[in-house]
Amino acid sequence: MSSIMGRNFLTVDNEVFRCFTFYSCLLFLKVFAVALFTPVQRFRKKAFISPEDTKLAEGSEVREDPDVERVRRAHLNDLENIPIFFMSSLLFVSIDPHVMLAKWLFRIYTIARYLHTLVYLLTIPQPARALCFAVGITCNFIVIAYVVYNSFSI
Repeated sequence: MSSIMGRNFLTVDNEVFRCFTFYSCLLFLKVFAVALFTPVQRFRKKAFISPEDTKLAEGSEVREDPDVERVRRAHLNDLENIPIFFMSSLLFVSIDPHVMLAKWLFRIYTIARYLHTLVYLLTIPQPARALCFAVGITCNFIVIAYVVYNSFSI
């Protein structure tokens, strides 16, 4: 363990950090895409949240729409879960995990989050969304457990 104490793991020389950066960018793009899909749905459904917004589209009104709310909830779910991945995975990178373990955890988590959003937006029946959520949470739990376990051995 003493050989890693002086190393900086947050560099492009570290394959785990590069992998973390890649999958984090994919998740950032996903969060932005879902955020941008909300106004698209508002215009499509002509359902806005404030009177001044209704001036943007003829025939629109202030109202809630189930399709708009579904997109908003998918986005909120991302905002509740993905930052935990970012923080826990950054700690994970800093303790020098095995490259393949890190790659697979990052990859599976990212795929699970993409699938979670697709399943949510396409209204695919349960337990599809719950399974996607569970896979993501399990990856996060493994990352956090790995960090805690390795922190105690310092």
